[in-house]
Amino acid sequence: MININGTLSDNSKLITINNRGFSYGDALFETIKASHGKLLFWEDHYFRLMASMRILRMDIPMSFTMEFLENEIQKTLEANSLIKETARVKLQVYRQEGGLYAPKNNQVDYVISCKPLDTDFYVLQEGAYEVDLFKDYYVSPDLLSTLKTNNKALNVVGSIYAHDNGLQNCLLINTSKQVVEALNGNLFLVKGKTIKTPPLSDGCLKGVMRKQLIDLVKSLPDFELEEASISPFELQKADELFITNVITGIQPITKYRKKIFNSDVAKSLLQKLQVKIRLSS
Repeated sequence: MININGTLSDNSKLITINNRGFSYGDALFETIKASHGKLLFWEDHYFRLMASMRILRMDIPMSFTMEFLENEIQKTLEANSLIKETARVKLQVYRQEGGLYAPKNNQVDYVISCKPLDTDFYVLQEGAYEVDLFKDYYVSPDLLSTLKTNNKALNVVGSIYAHDNGLQNCLLINTSKQVVEALNGNLFLVKGKTIKTPPLSDGCLKGVMRKQLIDLVKSLPDFELEEASISPFELQKADELFITNVITGIQPITKYRKKIFNSDVAKSLLQKLQVKIRLSS
């Protein structure tokens, strides 16, 4: 069951050929992890969505309060018998049908879908995880690149490249040839006592888990957090590399080209993240 503008339905009536998200990528989405009815980091997801809608000049309905959307998500989880399970929730907002590139109005519709996840908690994946640079196309270092829109052609082509080359993921670079992020998450680099992640001005996604990790590292006395550009040359000199997103949590990179990495810092941060989540329950 999916939730279309508050009405639970099957997916047969979800989309038409004139849907602006389908036709022009005129849509935003949030991927949220729900654990036994609790929406992890819901406030951060909500405020990112509201900020993104303003940037895309979508009208924000008066009803779109944090409580309203949370209730709609809970209703969708309940309808799919996932309220006591762990699930991936996708909340999509798209401008209403009408117009070509220029829309007829800026009002929005929304759809909420969900599917079960295998694990309740964030578990460190310790298997082989090899990445390389994807250099066929580049991320534009501007504000639109930081949003979660339906325009994901680069990520799709990059994912096909990774699959065809036996890689678990690829790292994207921007037009200034700086490393920006992974195909499905933000990038962190550990060197000594410094943990570094690209700044939003380089074009990386304004990730919700990225924010959690930044706040977490800033609270640690033993490490210094640095938001600064990462050059490709820094990758092989790093002690650790890891990717973050709200579904996986922290994914250590084990190999980049000829360099093998450990995951000691990633393990420690994941444990602290789990504690933070439990304390917020």
